Order: sequence, then C-alpha cells, then structure tokens
Amino acid sequence: MQIDANGDFAPHPGLVYEARLTHLGPHPFVHARGRTADRRFVMSVILEKTPTSALVLFSGGQDSATCLAWALERFERVETVGFDYGQRHLVEMEARQAVRDGMGAALPQYADRLGDDHVVDLTGYGRIAESALTADRMIEMDARGLPTTFVPGRNLIFLVAAAALADRRGLEVLVGGMCETDFSGYPDCRHETIEAMARALSLGLDKPVVIDTPLMWLTKAQTWELADTLGGAKLVELIIEDSHTCYRGDRTHRHAWGYGCGDCPACELRAAGHAEWVASR
Repeated sequence: MQIDANGDFAPHPGLVYEARLTHLGPHPFVHARGRTADRRFVMSVILEKTPTSALVLFSGGQDSATCLAWALERFERVETVGFDYGQRHLVEMEARQAVRDGMGAALPQYADRLGDDHVVDLTGYGRIAESALTADRMIEMDARGLPTTFVPGRNLIFLVAAAALADRRGLEVLVGGMCETDFSGYPDCRHETIEAMARALSLGLDKPVVIDTPLMWLTKAQTWELADTLGGAKLVELIIEDSHTCYRGDRTHRHAWGYGCGDCPACELRAAGHAEWVASR
C-alpha cells in the first residue's frame, strides 16, 4: 500500500480499477482508499485484469443514453439491459431501441463495440412496489418529501438483476445513470446506496462487482455537456429526438430539449438542465 504526497492512500501499483464509490469498510476486494482531485472518494478494486467489457443499465432516457455513449468510448464490448416493471411511461421501452439503433451513427468509431440487448421482466415487482410510475396516481410529494413517482427499491432490484446477467455474460463492469446532484431525491440514486450495493453484490457473488456511475456528481447541464463532448451535435440530437424521460409517457409535445409533458419532475429537470447548458455555451 502506498501513501501519496497529500497523505492519502495511493492506488495499488498493480491492475486496479477505480470506481467512483465510497468505501464503507473492510472488503475482500478493496485494496485502498483515496480522494480524487475534486475530493470525491474512490475505491480501488483489485481485478485480475483491466476491464474491457460493461453492461449498461439502459432505460432509453437521457441519462442512460449518455452513459451508453460514455461506456462505448471506454470499453471494447458493451451490452445493454432494460427492465419492464409495468411503468406507465412504457414508451421508454420503444425509445431505448431507437437510441440503440441511432448510437452507431452518432458514434461510428465505436459502432462495433455495441453488443446484445437484454430486457428483464419485472412486472411482478412493479405490482408490489406500486407508485405513480406504475399506477394511475397523481404525481405529488408524499409525507417523506419524496415524489409519488418513487418506486421503492427500483435501482436495488435493477442492480441485482444486472449483476446476475453480467456474471452470466462475462461482463466486468456495471454502468448506471444514477445521480444525486440534480435529482428527485430518490434514496436509491445516492452514492451511498450504490456503493453499498457494490459491496453486497461482491460478497454475494464472491467476486469483485464494479458499478460505475459517471453522472453521479454531474448537474443535468453537465450531463448535456458530457453528451456533447462524447458525440457532438449528432449525439445531442439523438438524445433530444429519440430518448424519453417524461413520467407521463408524452411523445406529442416537442420542446427544445426533447419530448414530454413539460411539468412532471423528470421533464422539469431535463428542461432546466438543457436551458442552463445552452446558456453556458
């Protein structure tokens, strides 16, 4: 173990992969802990080799589309997984195919890296964890201060299913669009939740499970900027035209930032981020 000039743990000199996660405690696959330049914790996970493959949790929304482009730039083999949990905005299942189909044109240099797509049937879970996303209920704030669109444990279920699929497919890294900067307050989007899941999955599968969350600390404006950096106007246009975020499943109203009702929490975040990004250019 090495100590850097600032007195922090330095990454292991061997083959390690630094996930943007916080180390919660002793872990059989964790070697060291340190801080990045912007003072985020990183967790160095000992792997047998540098990872070359990833499974992207891909809903067809802005965030997961950006994460897919991010993964294609970094990994030689990328597969995607979507989840049908009876969501009202089921149009996202159609959007995800359109985004996948358009990604090759937006990022032609990485087109051959995009592999198989998978869809997991979680409709039974959707009936258990009923919310305004899975039932005809008003979108409002509940007693906890969370919007009624919160589906309890959704990302936890997604990550368990994705980890099992990745294990079967031989994919080394999970990539998710979770973010706790500009978000609706969902507790399963927080980095503490994701890091705990990485630890639990590593223990449960008896192998290192890495969950990369490239948007965790980005604002929505910075997410638009990242898409522009990754793929320029073509990728931004793909996200505007084909990705879907609106909780109400509205594809009839076209805005500068894409399609949606314009007043659900997802649309408001996407619209505000786009406006801020455009103003900053």
